[in-house]
Amino acid sequence: MTRKLWSMLFCGVLVVLIANGLRLTFGVFLKPVSLDLNISREAFGLVIAGQALLYGVFQPLAGYAGDRFGAFKTITVGAALYGAGLWLASLADDAFDLHISLGLLVGLGLSASANVIVLGAIGKVVPNERRGVVFGTVIAAGSLGMFFMVPAAQELLNQFGWRETLVLMALLVAATPFLAAGLRVRSSDGNDAARQPFGDAAAEALRHRGYVLLTLGFFVCGFHVTFIGTHFPAYLGDVGVSPAAASYAFGVIGLCNIAGAYAFGALGDRLRKKSVLTSIYLLRAVLMTLMLFVPMTDVTAILFGGCMGLVWLSTVPLTSGIVAQVFGPQHFSFLFGVVFMSHQFGGFCGAWLGGRIYDTTGSYDMMWVISIALAIFSAALHWPINDQPLARRQVAAA
Repeated sequence: MTRKLWSMLFCGVLVVLIANGLRLTFGVFLKPVSLDLNISREAFGLVIAGQALLYGVFQPLAGYAGDRFGAFKTITVGAALYGAGLWLASLADDAFDLHISLGLLVGLGLSASANVIVLGAIGKVVPNERRGVVFGTVIAAGSLGMFFMVPAAQELLNQFGWRETLVLMALLVAATPFLAAGLRVRSSDGNDAARQPFGDAAAEALRHRGYVLLTLGFFVCGFHVTFIGTHFPAYLGDVGVSPAAASYAFGVIGLCNIAGAYAFGALGDRLRKKSVLTSIYLLRAVLMTLMLFVPMTDVTAILFGGCMGLVWLSTVPLTSGIVAQVFGPQHFSFLFGVVFMSHQFGGFCGAWLGGRIYDTTGSYDMMWVISIALAIFSAALHWPINDQPLARRQVAAA
């Protein structure tokens, strides 16, 4: 890889480590915030669900801005919204305040400061045959952030309280624009031979059956990771796992996804990406089935976290890699932004429905059953996808 790519990769990894790593800590805030503000788990889950939804709805617009104005300007705006949301959340008095801060502002900020924008910038300079492993490295950064930040957030909560912890998180987000300066891309850095108008690219993608199936399948990924990210710590506490073990079980998801995202991304450079994606969703179904039958202790909780971590966000380098491989890097941020919007629709359903089912039944068992069924459904969607480059790109490359 070139020095330019190494530099961009380093900066992109740090941006994603902070932005995505902090987002994945919100589950440890569920109990202290709901108890302090006297709101239900469903109410807190709805805040995170709204955040996930806004993160997704505005992702295509943020992706377009990243393609049009560059990653640095887009991430700077996103970081300002993200940091302001975290700070205002520290001042919240009720669920409405959380919806405005942790939901609206953080959701908007994430859409312009996390994975899609970074991948879009790096995707313009990385060759297709290395895209899986490079994208996997970027996604692994978010998991590394999760591994360090979830236990750290839990410790800060124990020492200072949830309000002070959110202020410290806001200060950390303020550092990301300085890192994003390393993601500037010259117009000559793009490696797509044929320039294509934006409208033509959007219409072409919508007519592509594989793109539609990929978008539908990514809904399930969002459903899984946001449900687990929001409710897993509370679930473990409900079944008798100690708070320390629960935080480490959640954190080890991030640690193991470092290996999972990198390994599955590299595997996608050697095998058909859609076949690897199918296998990942089937593995998720097996793991969540075991959740229903294996007694949950401190040890088994951490083991489950490790196994789930291997397939946690390993779908992202493969899904994004298919978009770039089929359509090229010119409009990648927008096209993957649309796919990622579906992911966040799934995240909304996972966060909200998990709280709804718990408040109704007093258990998360039904939610695990739904998650298993969706994993099998997503595997079936990915199998027939055509992940080969479009004919116009093959002709241009020739």
